[in-house]
Amino acid sequence: MKSFNEISEIITSEIEKLDWTMQPSGLYEPIAYTLSMGGKRIRPALTLMACNLYTDEIQQAIAPALGIEVFHNFTLLHDDIMDRADIRRGRPTVHKRWDDNTAILSGDVMQIAAYQLIAQTPVDCLKPVLDLFSATAREICEGQQYDVDFEAIDNVSADDYLEMIRLKTAVLLACALKAGALIGGANTADANELYNFGINLGLAFQLKDDLLDVYGDEATFGKKIGGDILCNKKTYLLIHALKLAKGADFEELSNCLKKSYEQPDMKIAQVTKMYNKLKVKKICEDKMMFYFDMAVANLEKLQLDTTKKHELKKLAEKLLSRND
Repeated sequence: MKSFNEISEIITSEIEKLDWTMQPSGLYEPIAYTLSMGGKRIRPALTLMACNLYTDEIQQAIAPALGIEVFHNFTLLHDDIMDRADIRRGRPTVHKRWDDNTAILSGDVMQIAAYQLIAQTPVDCLKPVLDLFSATAREICEGQQYDVDFEAIDNVSADDYLEMIRLKTAVLLACALKAGALIGGANTADANELYNFGINLGLAFQLKDDLLDVYGDEATFGKKIGGDILCNKKTYLLIHALKLAKGADFEELSNCLKKSYEQPDMKIAQVTKMYNKLKVKKICEDKMMFYFDMAVANLEKLQLDTTKKHELKKLAEKLLSRND
């Protein structure tokens, strides 16, 4: 079994081999720029790690793993336009460095390239992997639409939010794992259990992201702290704060969300202060750990020797203790 670090080195090397030196350069340079930013590259790593649970021949899973990573980065280009985000991984977003039209079109090409890479899946499991990937791509769009819809809805429930992040974030991690398992030769039960592991890990991962957006260190987080607060994003923290706030607290929080601030940091500070008062950080942390425990339970059900599952469990622990 290869370690996560060994897998990451393979992924980095293979991403660097992808050739984006094509014309017109205005279309392809933003793609090369995006993929040069690095990032955690968790999704392709999960594909290779899941494959490696069942075979040492992980080379066959590299192209689809890269396809999943290219697709993930495509979604970020479009998300950053929709969120008007200026920074991604500590560098200007594509729509800021170039413009919206460039980010849209380069993203479109990345989606096409992702399918071309997925199509290099071994023929004996190409159809199930391609069907899984296509279903996942559709679900991610559904999740993004829910995220947009929530901006105009006052009474978003915690369950609504969890379903949105399941679609927007968790399903791609689950797809990465199940695709790798199928390529590696896993039985149906194990492939499905790894999918469920990915769903629960993804939910915990996004809740951690919600926490980091408020309580993280901007130097290590890679984007501006408080971005969710500034755009009144319906996160797990805000949903619970609105539910728990009563009387003067509710009025103050509501005013913070409606008020226009000359200094954005003031809004971030006031909303964060209210989060602290209402103790929503612990509520979010508890839910995050609930999904982490569910993910560990999924791993335990795999019909494999315990030692083989160690790297995936260690990675899950690392993702939940991260500061970026």
